[in-house]
Formats: sequence, C-alpha cells, structure tokens
Amino acid sequence: MVGLSSGLAVILNSGDGKKNPSKPRLVSYSDEFGQQSVERALEYAFGLPNKSLGPLSGPVDSSLVRSIIKNHLYSGSVSSVSNRDGICVLDNGSGPDVVGLEEFSVCGEIRILKPPLLLESLAVFSSARANACVWKGKWMYEVILETSGIQQLGWATISCPFTDHKGVGDADDSYAFDGRRVSKWNKEAEPYGQPWVAGDVIGCCIDLAHDEISFYRNGVSLGLAFSGIRKMEPGFGYYPAVSLSQGERCELNFGSRPFKYPIDDYFPLQATPPSSPFAKKLLDCLSRLLDMQSVEHAERSSVEKLSRLKRFVSMEELFYPVCRGIYEEFFSVVEADCRGAEYIGWGSLLLFFMGIFGVRAPHDWLSLDRVLDVFLEFQGSHIMFKHLINALSCACKTASLVLTECPYSGSYSLSFIGFLSRKSPNRQDLQCMIPSVWWPGSSEDVSTESSMLLTTTALSDTDICAEPLLKNRGADPKALEWEYLWWLKSCDSSGHDIGFLHRGGSQSFPIGLFLKNDPHRAEISRLGGSFSHLLKSHPMYDQEAEVIRWEEGCIDDEETKVTHLTKQKPCCCSCYDMEFTKCSKYPIRTTTKNSGHHCSAIPERSAQVAAECSTGSLNDEIADKPSSSDRSESEFGYRPVRHMTVPRDSDLSSSTLREEELLDSLLLLYHIGLAPNFRQASYYMSHQSQSISILEETDKQIRERACKEQLKRLKETRNNYREEVIDCVRHCAWYRVSFFSRWKQRGMYATCMWVVQLLLVLSKLDSVFIYIPEFYLEALVDCFHVLRKSDPPFVPPAIFIKQGLNTFVTFVVTHFNDPRISSADLKDLLLQSISVLVQYREYLAAFENNKVAKHIMPKALLSAFDNRSWIPVTNILLRLCKGFGFGSSKHGESSSSSVIFQRLLREACISDEELFSAFLNRLFNTLSWTMTEFSVSIREMQEKYQVLEFQQRKCCVIFDLSCNLARVLEFCTHEIPQAFLSGPDTNLRRLTELIVFILNYVTSAADAEFFDLSLRRHGQSLEKVNRGMILAPLVGIIVNLLDASTDSEFKDQNDVVDVFANMDCPETMHYGLQYMLEYNWGTSFRGEAYVPKLCSLENFLAVLISHSDSKKIEGLECGESDADDGMCCICYASKADAEFVPCSHRWDAASPGGLNFSIAQSMNRFHKPQAAVSLRIL
Repeated sequence: MVGLSSGLAVILNSGDGKKNPSKPRLVSYSDEFGQQSVERALEYAFGLPNKSLGPLSGPVDSSLVRSIIKNHLYSGSVSSVSNRDGICVLDNGSGPDVVGLEEFSVCGEIRILKPPLLLESLAVFSSARANACVWKGKWMYEVILETSGIQQLGWATISCPFTDHKGVGDADDSYAFDGRRVSKWNKEAEPYGQPWVAGDVIGCCIDLAHDEISFYRNGVSLGLAFSGIRKMEPGFGYYPAVSLSQGERCELNFGSRPFKYPIDDYFPLQATPPSSPFAKKLLDCLSRLLDMQSVEHAERSSVEKLSRLKRFVSMEELFYPVCRGIYEEFFSVVEADCRGAEYIGWGSLLLFFMGIFGVRAPHDWLSLDRVLDVFLEFQGSHIMFKHLINALSCACKTASLVLTECPYSGSYSLSFIGFLSRKSPNRQDLQCMIPSVWWPGSSEDVSTESSMLLTTTALSDTDICAEPLLKNRGADPKALEWEYLWWLKSCDSSGHDIGFLHRGGSQSFPIGLFLKNDPHRAEISRLGGSFSHLLKSHPMYDQEAEVIRWEEGCIDDEETKVTHLTKQKPCCCSCYDMEFTKCSKYPIRTTTKNSGHHCSAIPERSAQVAAECSTGSLNDEIADKPSSSDRSESEFGYRPVRHMTVPRDSDLSSSTLREEELLDSLLLLYHIGLAPNFRQASYYMSHQSQSISILEETDKQIRERACKEQLKRLKETRNNYREEVIDCVRHCAWYRVSFFSRWKQRGMYATCMWVVQLLLVLSKLDSVFIYIPEFYLEALVDCFHVLRKSDPPFVPPAIFIKQGLNTFVTFVVTHFNDPRISSADLKDLLLQSISVLVQYREYLAAFENNKVAKHIMPKALLSAFDNRSWIPVTNILLRLCKGFGFGSSKHGESSSSSVIFQRLLREACISDEELFSAFLNRLFNTLSWTMTEFSVSIREMQEKYQVLEFQQRKCCVIFDLSCNLARVLEFCTHEIPQAFLSGPDTNLRRLTELIVFILNYVTSAADAEFFDLSLRRHGQSLEKVNRGMILAPLVGIIVNLLDASTDSEFKDQNDVVDVFANMDCPETMHYGLQYMLEYNWGTSFRGEAYVPKLCSLENFLAVLISHSDSKKIEGLECGESDADDGMCCICYASKADAEFVPCSHRWDAASPGGLNFSIAQSMNRFHKPQAAVSLRIL
C-alpha cells in the first residue's frame, strides 16, 4: 500500500536544480500497480475514459490543460440543435434571432429600465408585441413581475389592435392572463388562476399542436386557459404580447437567459447560445476537480474512499494549473459568443458557484474563496460576475419559501441575508402554509388554535430566503456588485471570533468612506444637502485618510452606561428563555384598547413611525400605553448570553473589505430593500386589529337583531369580514416569522447601537457630520421602531432603551431641530419618533432619566412649534402635560403624567419670555385655524346632507387636533397664568375671543346629531368621541384663570371678569357657558371631582350675566344705543375700517390677526352658513 502514501506526486525542479529553483513541476509517478497518478487524476477531472491519456512528458500547466480540452472535449461538444421549425424572428436591430420588443407595435409609452427587457409603463395603459411569431410547435416565455398591479400577459396576432384602453386579450385572436384581477381575457373576462404578487414568475405557454394556451405561476400550472384557438399559417402566427397599466413593471425573458421554471416539451422563443453546452462541460470538469480535493481532505477510514484515493494525485499541486487552464478556455468560449455570456452567467456559472458553496449549511467558504481567486484573475470576470450578481438577485427575488438552517447567532458580525427583503406570498400561498387560523375571541375550535400555533412555531424556526433589491430603488447594481462578491467570500479575516458590532471597547470609522467621490456615492443625499454642493461649500480633500476613534459608551452617563464590556450587557447580547409560543401566546395580538395614536399630516419616511402616527384616534387625552409586549421583565428570564464564535478558515483571502465598509453597504441595502416591507407589515398588523373589532361588532349586532331580513344581511356581511380577518391574521403571522426571528433582532439591535454612537460622535465634527448619507439616519430610526414593535417582543419595553439604546434618546432630542440637517423630512422623522415614544410609560421614563433630554427638549419643542412641525410637537406636549386638566381621568384611565417635564416646561417659558410669547402667538393662530377648518367641513357636509368617508375622516382629524391644542393652552393657563394676567391684557383678550369663537361653533350646530356623527370614526362610541372633548379644556382654561386671579400676586392685574364681560357678543358667550354647565359630564368622568370646578364656572356665569344686565341698564339710563364706538375689537388702537355683510361687523385692516378673531367671535349662531364660507375665502 505504498501507493497510498504521499508519494503519489513528486515535485521536482525543472532542469538543473540550481536553475529556477522556485518553479516546481508535476511529473508522472507510478505506484506499485503501475498506474500513472497524474494522468488518472486528469482523466477523472475531464470525464475521460480510463487510460485515454498517455504518460505526460512535460509539466501540468494551462497549455497542457487546454490541449487536453481541445483534443478530447471539443470532439463531443457539438450540441444537438433543437427543432426551430414553426417560429419566425424578425431582425429588430439587435441582431439575427434576438427576440425583443417590436418598436412600431408599442402603444402608449413603455420604458426599458434595464436591458434587456425590464419594462415600465409610463402611460395610463401601454401595450407591445415581441418580434417573434409562432404558428407550429410548443413555445413559451417567462414574465418576472416587478409589481403586482394590472398587467395582461399572453399572446396576440398582428391584427390585434392596441389602443389607450385596449390591449392583449381585448380582441379576437388575443389571449391574456391578469393576476391582479384573477381573470383571463379574450374580448371578455372570465375568472381564472390565482392572484399574483411581486416576484412571481408567470410562464406563458402556447401549444399549437393542440391549439391551447396555458399559464403557470412559479412553475405550477394554473390550468388550461384557452382551447380551440385559431390555427395560423406560416409567417402569420401568434406573438408574445403584454399590456401594462401606468407604473407597472415586469421583466420579459424570451430565452436570453435560462428559464426559472422551464416547462417540459416547451421551447424558448430565443434559441440557446451554442457556447452554453460547452461552457457547462468545462465547469463540470472544474467541479470534479474540486470533488477530488474534497475526497483527499476527507477522513480515510472508508475502504471506498481509500480505493478511490489511490488513483489521484495530491490536489494542492494539481488544482491551480488545471483550474487556470479550464478558466482560460472558458473565457475564450464566452468571448467568442458575445450573446452567450448572459445565458452562461445566469445558468451554468450560477449553478457552479452555488454547487461549490452549498445551498445548505455547512457552507464551503474555503473552496469558494479559492475558485473565486482564480476566476477574478481574468479580464472577462467582471462582466460574468455582473451577470452572476444579477442572477442571484433575481433568484432571491423570485424564490419561494426556503427552509434553511439559521445563520450564526447574534455574535455574527453581519448577517447579509437576514436584513434584506424577500418575496411575499399571496393568499393561496399563505393558505397552504398556514391552513388553520385562530385569533383571540374567535369562534374557532380549540384544535384550530393548537394547529396554528404549531404551524407558526415551525415556520419561526426556519429562515426565509432574502432578496438584495438593487433595482429602481436608487442604487446602482454595477457599483455595488463587488461588495456582493466580498459578502459571498468572507467577512473579517482579522482573527476576531466575535462580530465587530458586538466587540465593544475601542471603535473606529474611516471618514473617507463618506468623502469618496465615486459616481454611485455622489448621488446619495447627505445630511447637509447634495454631495456636489458640499464639496464646493465645505471641501474636505485633506481629511479623506482620517479615522475617527472613540470608546463604546463614551456618550452615555456613567451611571446609566451599558456596553459590551460592562457587567450588565446590552439587549443584543442577552438571552431570553421565553419561547416563541410563550412570547406571543396567540398568533396575533389585538390592540384595540388604549391604542389611540396621533395622526400627522407631515410626510414620513420611516415605516414604523408612519404606522403609529397615521392611525387611530386623535383624542384630547393620550392614554398611557400598555407595555408593547404585555409581559413583565421577569417573564423573559433575562440572563447574559455567551458569544458564539463564527467558524473561519485561517487562510482566507486577505483581500477583504473593511468591516465598516460592509456596514455601510448593509445599511444602504436594508434601507432600499427591507424597509418598504416593514411598511406593508405595519399596515397588516394595524388593519388586523380594526378588522377584528368590526367583526366583533357585527357579531354583537347579529345577537341583538330579531328581524330575519337584517339577520340575513348581517350574516353575509359577517362572512366577508371573517374572510378579511383570516387574510390579515395569515399575513401578520407570516411577517412575524419572517421578520422577527431572534438572530435578526439581535443583529438589528447591535446595528442600532453602533450607528447611533457613530452619529453622535460625528455630530461633534460639523465638517464631517454634514457628509453623512441620509440613509444612515433613516435606517437607524426605522430599525429602532421595527425592534420596538416586534412581535414576539424582542425584550421587555422597560429595558429596551435602558440597556443599550439610551443614546438613541440623546440623538433624537439633540437633532430633531438641528440646522445642519438640511432635509425637513429627516427632522420630522426624529420629531415624530419622540412623539411616538413618549406615549408609552416605559419610554417616557427613558426621556426623564436622560440628562440631555431634560436639558434640551423643553425649549427645543417650543421653538419647533411652527407651520410644519406643530402636529408632532403638540402631541409631545400633550403627553408630557397629561393629567392636570379638567376631566383628565375620564373613563377611569390613569392620570399619570411627567411631572419632571411639566416643571421643565414651566421653567423654560418663564426664563425665556420671548420664546414663550412667540409660541403662544402661534398656538392661538393654529387653534383658530383648526376650528375654522372644522366648522367649514361640518357645514359642507350639512349642505350635501351626507357624511362622506373622506370628509368624516378629515373632520375627525381636525377636531382631534383642536382638542389637543386646547389642552396645551389649558396647561399654559395652569402653569404660567402670569402670561395672561400680568402686563398688557392682549393675551387675555385673544384667549377670551378664542374661547367664544370655539363655543359659538360647538354649541350652535343646527343638527346636533349630525354634528356628533361627523366626529366619530367607524366603530367608535359616543362615549369616547363627543363635543365634551373640546369643552373640557375650555372649562379648565376659565377655571385656571379664575383661580389664579384670586392669588394675591395677580389680584391687581388684568380682570378676567371684566375682559369676558366686555366682549361684543355677550349672548353667545352666556349661551356657551350655560351649555358647558348643562353638559352631561357624568358620562365622561368618574366620581364627582369635577363638580367644584363647575360650581366655580356657574358663579362666573352669574357674575357675567349680572355685569351684562347692569351695563344694559346703565346704557338705557344714559340714552346710549347698542352701536359700538367704532374701535377695532382686537387691538383697540385704531378704528375699524372694513365692514362685512350680512352681519355688518367691522375689521381693522391694519390689525394683525383681526380677521381670524373679531369676525369669527362676532358671528353668533343665527348667521347663515354662507357668511362663514365667504369669510373663509377672504
């Protein structure tokens, strides 16, 4: 058995041993059986018969390898030409036999986004035919859906007319399938197929032997669509044709690339390149070469392996010369057939690399690295790798659910696949994956609940194939393809066992990464504006090589610091024993109670912030939000977790990118690829709760109704609602298991920690901070809120910020009004994050414990209350000031508030009178505007005698905003009464006129029932939404002023009673105050704590009435008329010089704000609606 030893190959120096000693060569060597090991190894690698190669006389180099290929492989490489009879391809300028779009057939406007055939419709309806027609045989083409809207895909003859409204399937001899409308079209539509989703691959097949057309979705037949289609003559056949509605995108593959789902016996319209079979044969040789190497490295205990090993030479010496020789021939073949490069890259080359790497773990990183090293030595590798990356992207985008082993734990430095988006399933896909559906409160049996729990648990243990979305999202695939290469090859090779995001200690970042003037980076928006503008205004050519260094946690307070090196570890390095089924006891979680969120009209770019700021009710009281997980901290079984190391080979290539460069790519890809999916997930999770509430309300009505006709209608409606709930529950379950696996959550948390520290460190360097790409900030905010809202919960809310992300609070409060950030949308994003977080007790505590937040936020909020940001600022102020006002504990809700921030806000207002004065002025104007808009909307609906959904939603939003603003004003009168009672009485008069203005609109509604109906959204009760929401803060304002006026400090200042008594419309004011006294407050408040305040209001009204009666008697005695003195009732400094009909009220054109207040407050409830409308136009 000597032949099994290492003497299978002998390395000798060529020629004399003293000459060229560094150039070894392989020579033949016989074992004891007389077999030549090198020859036999080459025979196996090239798939040749035994002993077909004679003894080698020279070294094994690329020349020898290429001669073997030409002598032994070319002879059998001629592929059989498939039958191409029955097809005609017209030359459209791209070359003979190249199938593409026929330009003169295009109707509408179709743009080719990316060669060869990624299309987008720019017109309302666009259609086009290909330049190939078929009249005999079986043919097919594939359509990859980039969007999932209205598209008609199929076949049509040349006589089919295309117009702005008619396309494929709308005429005779024209046949199409539309998965959006789930119909097939041939002049008329008929139900057919399944609904499609973006990423689906639709196979369009025509069988002219049997005169049939069928369609396939992801390789699965949708059934026979059309039969008995008309036979055509040679040259006059059926053309592939598509019709797209505006904005729809799809990619056509007529055969220029291998089909994703080829159908047996059907041929592509474009012939397979002749070089493809031979290229595949060469790659197969290389695969066998690697197989031999793996056998040599395997354990040698198997007799079968030993018997194979005796025929092979040592592969360490044989691999590189053979590999280079095969690649030389491979690239020679590719260059000779220019059209074959794309086909080979998408087909045999992709399969070759995936076969080496391994679809399932454990992956063979070492072999892939060695093969890529040689591959990249060749000039043509760049083009081939471009095709390879595009093929991988497309494969991920179109892939169905893939069950694989989870990648490494949270210690893995960067989990590339987990952060990117992937294809979403349609209703049928979800039904197959999750056949049983259950939700809390459903009437399904217990077995259904158990079945769904088992299904979701099984799915949660799998990983979902991801997609690197680089198309039409602002990223340049060509510029990023090499970064993908290094993702595939390896991560950090510095020897660290722990991913750099989890190492802690000293951190660094090369600022040159932001200063590169590469074409694909120059187009990315920066915090300070466009890159080209910054280069001119703030050039930094001499700092490109600088590296910023800092210690983890250097921004945090010492007492609250949590890092990877402290005793208490951050959440990303912690383990929670709670299983998936325990974390989320039910597959879905209803949040109908205490789920009111604040609406915002400001454009938002974070999926999670947008979801919370755009749904729910805008009520005057923000209830304390329950814990987002409804679980206590102890229930999670918190304990530190040890880092799991990432297996790495010691001899990985050193030509790897820096970890920071990988992080940069990761954030960009997360931002453009995955964030949009979270927006869709947020929609379904929000819509699920609403749907369940509607279903429960319908069930309640069914139980209460006795009429058979109503019961029948309600039951039909219930069935529709139930199907909608089932669909939502399935979608939510899918998003939970695909987005919220533990390893992804840990990686996202560590990314948030790293990025926010980087941003805070760089914020101290003005010249660098403005160069930071916007997607850094956007990805940070989005990732943070994704984790915060994840279900099952990542960690208890009480420690989510406390143990690792205190710096996030520091960042948002210091930069939501940062003038260095040029984008108003980005500053809104930060402000809205604060608005969302302070609604929850746990997160509000994080703000109260943050020194920077307490120091900066009060004044920053007051200064940010402007035309753009007043909505989120109002929401924040309302939450911070919650619990002090009239009726603040309605419905038994907690009246807890932030005493700390109330004190800080009061101190900020007192210390900076100019800032508070400007804030108060904007507050007056904004509340006046919202109430005017609300009244106009109500009157518009009354005139039409109907409540339209859009108008009702508008009324609800504006009314809620008005209530919130009134509550903030109530806080001001409670905490800073001197602003109204001391000094000039301007603020007090404006406040008084505003109160009368609101009372006039609220109490003078001609149809009270119609008024109340317009305030409530579907499913809301009268107890929750009523006019008491706006009346309560008005009562509080008046009582606050009365209480403060009795204080000795303000006793000799502005007289509240006198200002109210001297209003021009005392009857309107008296009526409004009496209405507030008679309002049924008992339905809104528990107990009788509000009664003393109403008594104070009643006494105030009695004094006003007495004062008014006395004034009338005094006027009669003096012979005075009711005419006024002609002075402006706002400024009282000049005469009113404008008059309005029909009320004849005057307004001083020189008085700012006069129109809003004097006109509005003077209009009493007897004025016609037309008068209010005309005033609004003026």
